[in-house]
Amino acid sequence: MFVFAYPWLLLTLPLPWLLRWILPARPNAPIAVRVPFGERLDALLNRGAVGETSRLWSRSFFVSLLVWGLLVSALARPQWIEPPITKEIPTRDLLLLVDLSGSMDQRDFVNAQGEAVDRLTAVQEVLGAFLRRRKGDRVGLVVFGDAPYLQAPFSTDLNLSQRLLDECQVGMAGPRTALGDAIGLGVNLFDNSNAPAKTMIALTDGNDTKSRVPPVDAARVAAQRDIKVYTVAIGDSQTVGEAKLDEQVLRDVANATGGTYYFAADRESLDGIYEELDRLESHEVETVSHRPRRDCFAAFLIAALSVSMLEKLWVSLKDRRSRATIQTASRVHVNPNTGKLEVLS
Repeated sequence: MFVFAYPWLLLTLPLPWLLRWILPARPNAPIAVRVPFGERLDALLNRGAVGETSRLWSRSFFVSLLVWGLLVSALARPQWIEPPITKEIPTRDLLLLVDLSGSMDQRDFVNAQGEAVDRLTAVQEVLGAFLRRRKGDRVGLVVFGDAPYLQAPFSTDLNLSQRLLDECQVGMAGPRTALGDAIGLGVNLFDNSNAPAKTMIALTDGNDTKSRVPPVDAARVAAQRDIKVYTVAIGDSQTVGEAKLDEQVLRDVANATGGTYYFAADRESLDGIYEELDRLESHEVETVSHRPRRDCFAAFLIAALSVSMLEKLWVSLKDRRSRATIQTASRVHVNPNTGKLEVLS
């Protein structure tokens, strides 16, 4: 679309006519010499120059009008508006806390093909589908075992987060579980976040056996910073010993931040949990649109310069032809015998 940045400058287009009306040209009486053979001399010298002079005035007037219009248009800053460019601004930062302790190696889940898989593989499959629905969010990934580790920083590149999640292996962060430290690391990661909504999803299959900060205390700190934590427990709730699933702690963590606790005994339950989380954590994508503007005043200036130069070239050629005519007329004399004009050879 073509627009002018300063359209009010177009109001100056009639300025030359106003100045001519307010300040008319000073009259100038030409000096004339009366001769008896003036008409014949004028016919010989001008050869119809009156008509040419009229056309010359018309052409000069038109050229001046065109150049003035082009210059004023250039001053009004003509612009061509390009098609709009839209950009999505994330409105939520979502951090995934994934347990990689030794118990995640138990093969008590079934994948989509009906094959027995370990808990981590089932989590990777379901989380992958969950991530593909998080368009418009910034997603980060923290894995934890004996200690928490940042696997993927907050990014809108969901394919990167999914690829780094798929590369995780059981035990790579240690055999034990440090859920409280993982929540604490997540709270620190949110310190540099300006997103309106901040969410953590913690997934584990055991109780906290390694943290320096109890999970509930870390959750209270998260609540003070408006971070909501959802906890997802997977595996067998009847497990005893060090790998026992402490459901009460996970409930307390979720309740302390206004989140929800979920338990997934199999892959179908896990898939349903993430569908429910997708509904609860429905995201609103804020989009901004920008239409680039390309200045076109240079084209108007070049056009004005070209028209002016062509008009000057035309006048120069006309002057050269007129000088040739005057040189011819300088050889004209009056025959005293006949009283007629003759051209000397």
